[in-house]
Amino acid sequence: MMKVDKEKCIGCGKCLDDCLVNDILMVEGKAKIKNKICINCGHCIAICPINAVSTTEYNMDEVKEYNEEKFSIPADNLLNFIKFRRTIRQFKKKKVENNKIMKIIEAGRFTPTGSNQQDVSFTVVKDKISEFRELILKNLNEKGKSILSNLGPETMQFKKYAEIWTQMYQEYQNESVHNDRLFFEAPLVIVVSANSTVNGSLASSNMELMANALDLGVLFSGFTLRGAKDKEEVREFLNIKETKEIVTALVIGYPDVKYSRTVPRKEADISWN
Repeated sequence: MMKVDKEKCIGCGKCLDDCLVNDILMVEGKAKIKNKICINCGHCIAICPINAVSTTEYNMDEVKEYNEEKFSIPADNLLNFIKFRRTIRQFKKKKVENNKIMKIIEAGRFTPTGSNQQDVSFTVVKDKISEFRELILKNLNEKGKSILSNLGPETMQFKKYAEIWTQMYQEYQNESVHNDRLFFEAPLVIVVSANSTVNGSLASSNMELMANALDLGVLFSGFTLRGAKDKEEVREFLNIKETKEIVTALVIGYPDVKYSRTVPRKEADISWN
């Protein structure tokens, strides 16, 4: 429940003007939150100039006062940071500290979600990463064999990947640990699930940027998603709720590669109306 401290409230109306669902009204010069259609987005908490609004739904100790020096990032620096990030497929044999893992998850947790659903969940796989690798490789091998035994116009486009998946599994069976083409010997995978794929994708993007800021590298593993798709044993292994879909698998670790510059990209496809 959202609450207004009437002793503090100065009746400026800023919270009322900023309320998306119009759940706030003025009563005798003081803001009053009806809490009937409130989505607990917290805008009223953030906008109040004298900190008169609070909530019983979440931990108010997490609220931070705005500090320009600590909160602002020069636009050109942010753009260069985004341009410089690279998909990493070479990792050091070094564990990722728990405090860094939590910062990555915090970046995902505070990413906006539609209608403030906050439906994004995170499964951290590190102690059982070998079991997870085996499970995904087994499923990829099954998918690969199925494709190769039923090649036709609709499956021919997947032939290359099917051959890669079956080869990866064979290498795993032969204990070729130095040719890990799934996790590339990274020590950590964070699987992001959500009711909304948009919410999960947005959170994952912010998580990658945070990982980069922590001197870590990230691979968005499409192969892992393919090996997890429609597999109940994977959902059980990851403790994914029935209502949620696996959106991304972030393979994370310390990069064993150093890049010196950004790379070019296609020109932006822009329409001005």
